[in-house]
Amino acid sequence: MRAVIAVNGKIDDYAELAGLLRPDDHLIGADGGTLHLLAIDRRPNVVVGDLDSLPQETVTSLVAAGIAVERHKPEKDQTDLELALERALEDGADEIVLVGALGGRLDQTLANLLIVAQRAWPVPVRVVEGEQVAEVLRGPGSLALHGPAGGTVSAIPLSAAVTGITYTGLEYPLHDATLRFGSTRGVSNVLATSPASIRIDSGILLVIHSREASVR
Repeated sequence: MRAVIAVNGKIDDYAELAGLLRPDDHLIGADGGTLHLLAIDRRPNVVVGDLDSLPQETVTSLVAAGIAVERHKPEKDQTDLELALERALEDGADEIVLVGALGGRLDQTLANLLIVAQRAWPVPVRVVEGEQVAEVLRGPGSLALHGPAGGTVSAIPLSAAVTGITYTGLEYPLHDATLRFGSTRGVSNVLATSPASIRIDSGILLVIHSREASVR
């Protein structure tokens, strides 16, 4: 089951969001992110958060429609997104896609990206923003990249060092390289063939690449 979590960030193109969603997606509204789903006439399966970003009349309407609402106290140690991720796992998701996770407040944008890298989630977690996908690679491991030739691929180290970095199918190759935190060497590579791959021996690497249509 694929879970899609709508986060209370910025979405510029609702038609694109509607095209991304599948009829059988398990939809979770992370507090105010619920409004993104309602804007395209999709009801969430569950709403999670302290509900400080949802109008009370919207909450009342959702409850009346039989939508599950998991309300948390404002004095909590986790963001609404983190709570929504945990709910998606509890509900049986084997893949999680985040939409509306970027844009708006800079602190929330950074926090949302870092949540994906916070721990070794047991299922793939991807952030989709327009035609770009962000996902985290933990070493030792590899990531297959499917997308249009010429698409941009950026690899940004999130740990002190990422070792054993090896690219295949990218225009600017690396072999058994090391990137340290803050390095920009991995930014703006180009997908030469699909699928391409990135392999690392250790560390945490944020990979941002152009998505293929089949991501939906």
